[in-house]
Amino acid sequence: MNTTILVVDDEQRMRTLIKDFLVKKDYEVIEAKDGEQALEIFEEKADAIDLILLDVMMPKLDGWSVLRQIRQTSKVPIIMLTARGEEQDELFGFELGVDEYITKPFSPKILVARVEAILKRTSSKTNKTLEYGGIEIDEDGRSVKVDGKNIDMSLREYELLKYLVDNVGIALSRDKILNNVWNYDYYGDSRTIDSHIKKIRHKLGKKGKYIKTMRGIGYKFEIK
Repeated sequence: MNTTILVVDDEQRMRTLIKDFLVKKDYEVIEAKDGEQALEIFEEKADAIDLILLDVMMPKLDGWSVLRQIRQTSKVPIIMLTARGEEQDELFGFELGVDEYITKPFSPKILVARVEAILKRTSSKTNKTLEYGGIEIDEDGRSVKVDGKNIDMSLREYELLKYLVDNVGIALSRDKILNNVWNYDYYGDSRTIDSHIKKIRHKLGKKGKYIKTMRGIGYKFEIK
């Protein structure tokens, strides 16, 4: 079964451009011309959709509203597409659970590369469960439990926590975290990391104390 991607953009030209490049990579593409149509399609075909490319500025229902509604029920990877490159917009998107953020105009080849990278991360099966001080990470299901209770995390939050846990006891700089969790093609501000750490700590509850702030450096996962 081919991987299915939902492309949501009010510009027909943009949808066609993206679709052409994705189809060349053997992806199945479903198109939506606005936020309302996107939600209708997702509600009907949620189990079949592997990733969403979502424009921000659209009529009827904007990308933020679509994102909020989808995140209430699904962790499907979402890449936001926008003509606005403001830093606060990016931080806002990550807060809502965006996995990647691409500013228009962009190279279709780079877009496809990011799609492939995210799909590779989300489809990898390791059948492995890690447990640290009451925090249980299921690498197969890409899920997190705290004292047996499921914790709802975005893909990016999961990957950041996993990276910290994989390097338990090691002080990690913000640059190193950006390079390893956000990958080579993200040129954002380190405050993006701080924002994600804050959310992860909150979701982990009392276990959030395991993520230590290393002043002037970054962060460290340590159980003491």
